[in-house]
Amino acid sequence: MLGVCYYPEHWPEARWAEDARRMKALGLTYVRIGEFAWSRLEPRSGQFDWGWLDRALDTLGNAGLRVVLGTPTATPPKWLVDSTPRMLAVDRDGKPRGFGSRRHYCFSSDTYAEQCRRIVTQVGERYGKHPAVAGWQTDNEYGCHDTVRCYCANCREGFQTWLQRRHGTLDALNQAWGNVFWSMEYQDWSEVELPNLTVTEANPAHWLDFYRFASDQVVAFNRLQVELLRRLSPDRFLAHNYMGFITDFDHFRVAEDLDVASWDSYPLGFTDHFYLSDDTKRRYARTGHPDIAAFHHDLYRSVGRGRWWVMEQQPGPVNWAWHNPSPAPGMVRLWTWEALAHGAEVVSYFRWRQAPFAQEQMHAGLNRPDYAPDVGFFEVEQTAREMATVPRGDTGRASVALVFDYEAEWVLSIQPQGREFSYKAHVFEWYSAIRRLGFDVDIVPPGASLEGYALVLVPTLPIVSDAAVRAFEATDAQVAFGPRSGSKTAHFQIPQNLPPGPLQRLLGVKVTRVESLAPNLVEELRWNARPYSTRLWREHLEFSGTGIQAQFGDHRPALVNTGRFHYLACVTDAPFLMDWFESLASAAGLQPMRLPEGGRLRRRGGLTFAFNSDPESWKAPVPPGARLVLGDGVVPPQGVCAWGP
Repeated sequence: MLGVCYYPEHWPEARWAEDARRMKALGLTYVRIGEFAWSRLEPRSGQFDWGWLDRALDTLGNAGLRVVLGTPTATPPKWLVDSTPRMLAVDRDGKPRGFGSRRHYCFSSDTYAEQCRRIVTQVGERYGKHPAVAGWQTDNEYGCHDTVRCYCANCREGFQTWLQRRHGTLDALNQAWGNVFWSMEYQDWSEVELPNLTVTEANPAHWLDFYRFASDQVVAFNRLQVELLRRLSPDRFLAHNYMGFITDFDHFRVAEDLDVASWDSYPLGFTDHFYLSDDTKRRYARTGHPDIAAFHHDLYRSVGRGRWWVMEQQPGPVNWAWHNPSPAPGMVRLWTWEALAHGAEVVSYFRWRQAPFAQEQMHAGLNRPDYAPDVGFFEVEQTAREMATVPRGDTGRASVALVFDYEAEWVLSIQPQGREFSYKAHVFEWYSAIRRLGFDVDIVPPGASLEGYALVLVPTLPIVSDAAVRAFEATDAQVAFGPRSGSKTAHFQIPQNLPPGPLQRLLGVKVTRVESLAPNLVEELRWNARPYSTRLWREHLEFSGTGIQAQFGDHRPALVNTGRFHYLACVTDAPFLMDWFESLASAAGLQPMRLPEGGRLRRRGGLTFAFNSDPESWKAPVPPGARLVLGDGVVPPQGVCAWGP
């Protein structure tokens, strides 16, 4: 189904009924409202104005629309900030994050938590059983604007308490962190500061525990709202709208308390901001990189345990990226079908109408500020018509799993060892390479069951838990590990038996030295008598087995395998990844197919969808006798094709 984000408080009430009628006529089912409306709901402390929201819900419901109601906790009003100044977050440089935009609160503030409990209770009691309310969104975009990690007094006190629970004794903490180094040993819990504002690099174990603490605070903050709404609004789903490439908290942990994982999809802005070459950004400036949205679709399908939405889909130019081009004609339709092909229950567009005021006035909507339809409106209209004729079954298990770990990103951002080394970029390169071979991918957390997969990719996993080792041992799949896997213990120390730590018994390899390389230092890798390039990172391996598959230019082993377990000791280029993954897939009994650079496939139910982000058409691999349900078998630029048996 399709939906839209709407802000009735932004528009004359006389427009509401006409807006609702047009939404329904367009083919929309869901409308998200209310997530930023605290100042309108409670203009002064304890003084509530429910009338406008009562009428808005009735208007939307009477038009046959289903409402996702947001809790308004992402935008506490000025009177609350003035009365509760300790609720404000503090940035890494020690500066308070003041009123005047959004997300200006600290997750560790007990006083703000009580205010959230109060407003969510009030909203839940009034609307929890309203017939138009189908579900709830908690808060809005946790982590957006770098707001997970706060450095205020609330966090310092909360962190000290969290450390006592985690480590038990100061001796255990000092041992775990290696505080004998640089005379950092603590004699009292009150001595533990936050890791910012140090003269030079703080203890990486200190940082890692702080990142874990900050993530746990988000989990607790979200759980507070969920527990209230479960009681006050039974039989309604609970969701949160995550962001793209935000990794400052563990989304899997937050989702354990929710029914639906949703995310906000802005492919052009994410392409503009991501670790991509200038040529790649130029090529996909108006379409988005063909794997940007798909990566997050596959991630949030896993986070939501199969239930996921796109809560905000880009409908035109946005306001927040470094550069904000207009999507190429057809892309709003392509993005919608792409999300549906990956298993989305709902694709909801942001927003119904472009606001002519405030911070997001340059952000397009389905309608212009003068109430006339914008370009995206007509592409949604076309998609809604097509959806009525295209069947969509369940999204089954993919043949390939990719292991993604939020804690791995924390470890490698705390101590990257090479300035250009990025966990997110590294994972994305592996994901993109396997997708170029035509495969569907499930993105799974470490320790999840790998049963049923033929190929498992682990781009890197610095901390390997016992559960993860058991999952790797239990699968019959071909398992490929990338560099830095098993390189740290849970306390951010080098394993006593050296990396890859607990993976040594699977791989039979030991890493004796690592090097980070400047971008202009490119070295040779030879595999199957063919030359490739390595960059940024390489490792020196001690390997006594016979499975040396590739070597560096100095003849040291670069890729080794022991049975179905494989270890790559470097960061390498896309051509090597595609050739290697093609070989692994074939060994796993799969059938890879090389797609055009901007071409991708995705299967849902009995249908196969083909998407094209390239400027040239390409012929989709439609088998003989298949029935086309979208397109004619040739996928035009920004086009979609789908077929089934």
